[in-house]
Amino acid sequence: MAVASAVAAPLKIGVTPGSLADSVQVAAKEARQAGLDVQVIEFTDWTTPNTALDAGDIDINYFQHQAFLDNAIRDRGYKIESVGVGLLPNIGLYSKKHAALADIPAGSSVGVANDPVNQARGLLLLQTAGLITLRPGVGAKASVNDIVSNPRKLKLLEVEGPQLVRALDDVALAQGYPAHLVNAGQRELASRALLYSTVDDLYYAIRFVARSNRKQDPRIAQFVQLYQASPAVAKQISASFADDAKLYSLPWKNTAKAAP
Repeated sequence: MAVASAVAAPLKIGVTPGSLADSVQVAAKEARQAGLDVQVIEFTDWTTPNTALDAGDIDINYFQHQAFLDNAIRDRGYKIESVGVGLLPNIGLYSKKHAALADIPAGSSVGVANDPVNQARGLLLLQTAGLITLRPGVGAKASVNDIVSNPRKLKLLEVEGPQLVRALDDVALAQGYPAHLVNAGQRELASRALLYSTVDDLYYAIRFVARSNRKQDPRIAQFVQLYQASPAVAKQISASFADDAKLYSLPWKNTAKAAP
């Protein structure tokens, strides 16, 4: 009887609100039509989904990129791992005051995320833009303390990620998340970054994450495959990103790079 109950239990998927939850809800509906019972559970913070997964309260979560996951495992000792790649929200360098990176004046204030994981991503994009140079080899662990060259003497201001949208009113340039701008009613600005990250930024693609001892669960593989293959999911992702392909990537379409 216990075995029958276990088989009948739904696959519980933890997500955070917004583009991720919206796309998972579409996939869950299609999964149910295909005979796979899926329950979507929304979390409003970035800590509980991993705590719940590690405790066995959910079967899989979908809210974090690999850099965030690596940091969580290192800090908390979770026995969880990536089992599939999801969408890649690109980031951009945005300005409400200047039309090109070359126009950013010396001594200007530039906003970057204040958390270690996302700050590194913003700094790497600033380096790609030629505005700063980072210490060789720091990669995804870069912080403002790793800047070794800043020829325009830019003032790096550390801002909470969700507040970077508001910071754009006060700084010359800021690291920005297109989805945050879209959610803030600034869809036009979301499509006018001076520079975007690309699919080569795969380390920051959102991951499907499961407990290490459950990663072979065929239901998980079935759901991930359905999510990646569904035209309805792709359509929902596009809508969540203002139907602008510059704002996101679907890395699983590049099979050479998208291994879990």
